[in-house]
Amino acid sequence: MKKNFFDTFSDWAACFAGSPGAFIGASILVIIWAATGPLFKFSEVWQMVINTGTTIVTFLMVFLIQKAQNKDSKAIQIKLNELIAAHENASNRIVDIEDLTEEELDELHKFYEKIGKLPKKAEGSVEARSIDGHTESS
Repeated sequence: MKKNFFDTFSDWAACFAGSPGAFIGASILVIIWAATGPLFKFSEVWQMVINTGTTIVTFLMVFLIQKAQNKDSKAIQIKLNELIAAHENASNRIVDIEDLTEEELDELHKFYEKIGKLPKKAEGSVEARSIDGHTESS
């Protein structure tokens, strides 16, 4: 599968931004900026250089981080779907729950908390489970 330029660049940038080299480089830039303060008499322009630079970098990094997070989330969902599909006793009814509302997810969370608190023997003997208003036989 061929990646487009943005995918390739965003993967590289996200990897680089999380590296020790990027942190050290940013730290050195801040130290150089701070050291030049007396030279520029701590002027407003001197302060605006760091403010503008950090604002621009932060603004752009938000999009790169979101891109990386979206990709990771999608990969995790696919892996979880594969695990559900591979287990013969698993229900595939919750495969696409990421499309539910926050309230619906809260209801499912409470339901699975209740199931988790059941003793192991009782859990296996539950004849029907209610998920999102539907019943499912075990």
